[in-house]
Amino acid sequence: MNRATITTRIALAVALVLSAFPIYYMFIMATRSNEDALDTPPPLLPGGLLGENVERLLATEDAHFLTGLFNSAIVAGTVTLSVVAISTLAGFAFAKLRFPGSRLLLGLILVTMMVPLQQMGVVPLYELMVTLGWTGQLKAVILPFLVNGFGVFMMTQYAAQAVPDELVEAARVDGAATLGIYWRVVLPALRPGMAVLALLVFMQTWNEFLWPLIVLNPDNPVVQTSIAALNSAHGTDYVMLFTGTAASVLPLFVVFVLFGRQIVGGLMEGAVKA
Repeated sequence: MNRATITTRIALAVALVLSAFPIYYMFIMATRSNEDALDTPPPLLPGGLLGENVERLLATEDAHFLTGLFNSAIVAGTVTLSVVAISTLAGFAFAKLRFPGSRLLLGLILVTMMVPLQQMGVVPLYELMVTLGWTGQLKAVILPFLVNGFGVFMMTQYAAQAVPDELVEAARVDGAATLGIYWRVVLPALRPGMAVLALLVFMQTWNEFLWPLIVLNPDNPVVQTSIAALNSAHGTDYVMLFTGTAASVLPLFVVFVLFGRQIVGGLMEGAVKA
C-alpha cells in the first residue's frame, strides 16, 4: 500500500479545515451575541449565550420552529423509508428477475433523472394538490416523493453487483418464493447500499425548501421554511439565524453518528466492487 505524501496530507488537512470551518463558525455564533457577530476579526471560541438564543428562537411565534422540526422529521423519515423500500424491491426486480419490458421501464426511470421534474412540474403538481384539498397538509410534501428514480437506479446497480445470480438460483431451487428470496437473500446483501441511499434521501428531503414553501401554510412549516420565517422576522438578527440553522443541522449529525459506520462501509464496498 502506498503511503500518502506530505503534500497530500497537507492538501487534505486544508480541505478539511475549509469544509468544517463554516459549520464550526455557525455553532460558535449560536453561542454569541449580535455584537460579536459583527466583530473583526470574528470570535473563534464559544460564548455563553446558547441557552438565551435557543429560548429566543423557540419564542419566535412566526417561525413555529419546534413544529418545523417535528414536521421535517415526519416528512424526511417517511420519505426515506418509502424510497429505500421501493428502491430495493425495484432494484432486485430489474437486476435479478426477467420480465417483458424491464429494459424499457428502467430506461424511463433514467429519463426521469435527466429531466428536472420538480421544477418543471411545480404548477401542475400544485394544481393537483389544490384539487385534492391537500394544500397546507404534510401529505402534500410526502406523497409526491415516495418514489425516487435515482434510488431505483442505484439499488439496481448495487443488486447486480452484490447479489450473485447463483445465490438467487440456489434459493429458488430450495423452494423459496420470490419475496422470500428478496427478504432472506437479497435484502441482507443490500444493507450497505441501503444505508447510503437512506442518508442521501434523508438529507435531500430534510433540506427541501421550494415545494414546502409553496404548498404548506406558515403555521404548519417544515424546518427550512421556519428558518425562512426567522429571516423575515429577524432580518438583522444574525445570531438568531445562526441558532436556527445550527438546530436544523443537528438531526443530520445524529444520523451520521448513528449510521456512520454502515454508510462508510457501503461507500467503501461499492468502491471496491466498482
